[in-house]
Order: sequence, then C-alpha cells, then structure tokens
Amino acid sequence: MVPTNNVVQFPGAARDGSQGRRLIPARLKEARFAARLTQTELAEKAGVKRQSVSYYEMGEKVPEPETMVALAKALGQPISYFTRPEREVFGPLSANFFRKVGPDTKRRYAACEVYARWMVETASLFASVVTFPPVALPSYEPRGGSNTYEDDEIEAHAMSVRESFGLGVGPLSNVVRLLETKGVLVTRIAVPDEKIEAFSFWSGPRPFIFLASDKSSAVRSRYDAAHELGHLVLHRWVSAEEIADKQRLEQIEHEADRFAAAFLLPALSFPNEVYVPRAAAFVELKRRWKVSIQAMIYRCKDLGIFDEHQVTKLYKQISYNKWKTNEPLDREIPLEQPVLLNKIASLALESGKRSAVTVTTELGFDPSYIEQLAALPPGTLTPSNQADFEPKLV
Repeated sequence: MVPTNNVVQFPGAARDGSQGRRLIPARLKEARFAARLTQTELAEKAGVKRQSVSYYEMGEKVPEPETMVALAKALGQPISYFTRPEREVFGPLSANFFRKVGPDTKRRYAACEVYARWMVETASLFASVVTFPPVALPSYEPRGGSNTYEDDEIEAHAMSVRESFGLGVGPLSNVVRLLETKGVLVTRIAVPDEKIEAFSFWSGPRPFIFLASDKSSAVRSRYDAAHELGHLVLHRWVSAEEIADKQRLEQIEHEADRFAAAFLLPALSFPNEVYVPRAAAFVELKRRWKVSIQAMIYRCKDLGIFDEHQVTKLYKQISYNKWKTNEPLDREIPLEQPVLLNKIASLALESGKRSAVTVTTELGFDPSYIEQLAALPPGTLTPSNQADFEPKLV
C-alpha cells in the first residue's frame, strides 16, 4: 500500500525552481475528514470519480490543476494547505476523549482528530514567541493496579484537584478561566450539523480542551469542561485501543461524569444546601452553583441525599415543567469564553513577532478556522480582498 504521508509532484502549480509544488496526499484526506465528507460526497462536490479521490489520497495519482482547484473549493481550503508538511507540536497527541451524541460517530471522531491537530499547531505556532502558563494539573491512576476507579477514589481525587488549585468547597465562578490559569488551552468552535459537545487530549506535556460554541446552556457547557478536566487528570494513561472498546469507553465516561459532579458540587458542602425534594427548590441552587438542575438531582442521588422514590418524583416534575432541554436560568447565565489562546495570539500579532501572513502561510488551513480557534475577530487573518484567497493555481 502506498503511504498517505508521501509527497507527489503537482504539475502546473507554482514552481520552486525546476520542481513542481509538492502535493501531500495526507492533507487531502485530513481536509476531507475536517469537512465530514466521505470520498463519494467529495467526488460529487468536486465533479470527479470516487475512485479518483481514493487514488489522490493514496498518492497513486496526481490531480490535474483544475481538478485540484475543484477539490480545494469543495473542501473549503486554500491550495497551500495541500502542500504543507505537518508542523512540529508540543509532543505526540494522546487519545481523544470526546463527548458525542447520536449516530455516525466514526466520521465525527475523524473530524475531531483533525480539529485537535489544528488546535495544537495553532498554539505551537505562537509558543516560540509567547510564554504560556505552566501546566499545573495533578495526575492519578487507579489504586491496586486496577484499570477502573471506585467512586470513593474519584470523590477524593476531585477534592484533591480543588486543593491543588487553591480552592475551597464553594461554587466556582468560572471553570474555563480556572482551567486556563492551570495551563490548559481551551477553545470554542462551531461545528455545523454535528453534535460535538467537547473533547480533550494532550500534546506531549500540554493539555487541550475543545468546547462547542453553539452550546445552548452555559451550565451544561461548564459541566462539559469539568468532565474533560476529569479525563485529563484521571485518564492520561488510557490508550486509543481502550477508547475503541464500547464497554470500556462507557466506564471511562462514567468516571469523568462522577469527577465533574464531585468537582463542581463537593460532598463536603453542596448537601448542606439541599433541603427539600422539589424541583423548584433547585432553581436558586442552580443560580448559585451554576450546575443544571438535572445534574444536581443526579448528584443528590449519588450522595444518597434522596432515595429512588424521591428522585423519580423529581424527574417527573422536570418532565411536567418541560425542563428536560430548557431549564430556568439557561438564558441568564452567560457562556464562559476562553481567553488564553486569544491573548497569546493577539500579543504575538500586535508585537509583530508573528504577522497575519506568517500565521496563515505556516498553518496553511482556512484562516477562518484559525480565527475561531484563537477567538480572533473575523477578518484578522483573512485578506481584505477575499478573492485573493480563493483556491487557484499560478
């Protein structure tokens, strides 16, 4: 089999001396994954045969210049993206822990892999000119050589993380900003037509969290961030093979959920504020703790504050009030926005240590993605004349 990371000459493109610009087949597949397209769908959009797309991705055939322009337009990437090698990053990327909803998870997972790589490459581009906060996350492993955590271990580790962060046992004002102060790089980006809520991973010693920007509930997004923190501190040693096992993945997700609940609603303090098994009583608790009513009820169940009958009655009240998808205060509590990567990118650009041209050229992919990853205002990196950036060959 021909490797997908080889380099093939691209006749008719911009020349470097006597050599044609080098097309890297792996970039074509990467861009297709990011666009969440199958080979058949890409072929239809670009007006080529599906078999041709397969040959291009394997490096067995080279697309004609006009065909490459059509592929680039279909994928929403500049021609330069398909000729750039991978940038050096902080280190090998770990397995992705991503929150997923609904079918078609294989395509979604492949897209997440690309988004993760782009996020790391964007951050690493600025790392050589701007000092990042040091990483200050503890790391744990299950006791006794086990592969799974007991609930009491998770509760203890959640409190240990709070202590290492210098926190008490009260509500947290801003989870995303807290994580950024501990060296976690967080981004929000819209992924149209996909149910990607969040995922996390490591690049060498640097942790990353990806959050959806279209999350309708700020408190649920805070829970997502705490859930991903759970993965970062509990599951750094977990392999991609384990994640591929459905039963094992369910256990890993359960552990991260338990950690998020324990981290946001400590057992030493939260139970003292729960005084009656009525859904309406949780509205003010939600305002104070910034955790969804349903998550708080589930936490009460885990801690034995309410019995099964009381919990069932509470969920019936949730259903009766039509709070399953839209709870009180959802529109009042603001979505927590990452600021660290934005500050890093802005500092590098404003100081002149990195220019918009340098950033777009070295990263290669669509500048609008870079702007989203670093929360830069639209147009910061895109040319004033957008036509100049349309895929073309010279």
